[in-house]
Amino acid sequence: MSATAGRPRLGFSLFTLVMVAAFIGLGVWQLQRRIEKHALIAALTERLAATPVPLPPVATWSSLNAGRDEFRRVHFRAAFDAGSDAMVYSSGSAVRDDVSGPGTWAFIPARLSGGEIVVVNAGFVQNTMQDRAQQDRAVAHLGAGEATDLVGYIRFPESAGILTPSANVEKRLWFARDLPAMAQALGWSNGGKTVAPFYIDLEQPLPAGGIPKPAPLQVHLKDDHLQYAITWFALAGAVVIAFFVWWRGKRPRAGPG
Repeated sequence: MSATAGRPRLGFSLFTLVMVAAFIGLGVWQLQRRIEKHALIAALTERLAATPVPLPPVATWSSLNAGRDEFRRVHFRAAFDAGSDAMVYSSGSAVRDDVSGPGTWAFIPARLSGGEIVVVNAGFVQNTMQDRAQQDRAVAHLGAGEATDLVGYIRFPESAGILTPSANVEKRLWFARDLPAMAQALGWSNGGKTVAPFYIDLEQPLPAGGIPKPAPLQVHLKDDHLQYAITWFALAGAVVIAFFVWWRGKRPRAGPG
């Protein structure tokens, strides 16, 4: 009888041990993530504040990657071709404090002196209805064909997700910064032109009239890992307390003396 009664106790004890170990492990993992997040924030902040360097040579474009080169601040000279720009819908920005409502980003191919194409996100346009005519008016003055000195940040494309609305190619409207899809649909690589595998978030110059609106980028990464770690450790403590309450309740009581 006692052996039978001891099996549930042993089973529950092992279950408690596993749960406590799991919760503590998750808490430690969150603390490690916090250290990594702080290192990432420091690295990105340093990149964003660095003195602009020349745009990487064309021969090195294929070797660039997001981990090493995202948000690198660069300067170069290029001429906009505003006749084939794309607008990318936005409901706000995680790296621009001045963008809080819906609108579109103006993605415009820019031609380098060697003929290569670097796509530039020339800035934000208040374009609530994703109106093609409004976007055309906003970027028309950029397509004069004259080379301009530009400063901005290297960014890398994103693919459309399962829930991302389909692009409207007729309006040249996308809902993700899917650079390869834009380049193919809008013919940016026609004639064998090389299109950079990255794009540039423009910082300056500010165009006449201020639209599209470029601006410096700022790092705003969520850092909730300490709160999550405390939550996991608290759950581990709660499990331990519950176990001891249960264990005390299962202790045999002494009979009357």
